[in-house]
Amino acid sequence: MKGLTRAYSGVRVDPAKFLLQLRTAYRVPISGYHGVYSLEIRELDVIADSIIRSGMKMAAVEGAGFGLGGFLTIVPDMGILSAITMRTIQKLSLLYGFEYNTDDEIAELWIAAASAAGVDLGRDLLEREVVNKFVPVVIKRIAARASGEVVEKWTARVIPLASSALGAGLNYWFVRAWGQRAMFHFRQRHLAVRPARLAEMADQPRLTSAGY
Repeated sequence: MKGLTRAYSGVRVDPAKFLLQLRTAYRVPISGYHGVYSLEIRELDVIADSIIRSGMKMAAVEGAGFGLGGFLTIVPDMGILSAITMRTIQKLSLLYGFEYNTDDEIAELWIAAASAAGVDLGRDLLEREVVNKFVPVVIKRIAARASGEVVEKWTARVIPLASSALGAGLNYWFVRAWGQRAMFHFRQRHLAVRPARLAEMADQPRLTSAGY
């Protein structure tokens, strides 16, 4: 839980810097995140795959390093892995046109994180209006799921040196699985709101020319 909380508040993705990265590194011709709705969905998917792969590689390198310490380094490993995973999810959120400035948008980001973890929030979604109560509940559910994966898959790390390769591989597939589920979540939401966003963009020039 501490790892996820720190990952969100301490190393969160700066939307302005990531927008610049999209425009320079990925050559996306947009002036703001509303512009992603005018792009082909396949173009967004290609960039999303690249973002996930980048997170996977970082997680693998981190896992290999901490894997040298065996089971003793799982706690710091989980903290950094949480940061890599949350930053990947945040980038995917921005890529598909969802910023996290308002309470509702922050709640949606954590819903996506829960979806990436394979957590069914169910009735907890009813409490999303009160973000300061909703988010801790979601983090706890996600942490429980992630911890379950640690217990299930990372017990072989009791052997220090041999666990380096194992740590790299497990972290690699961890980010891959969570990233792909988050991508699916944001992609579906993007397609659902895309017609309305495109209509809003089409109406803006008319409003401006009319003097509103």
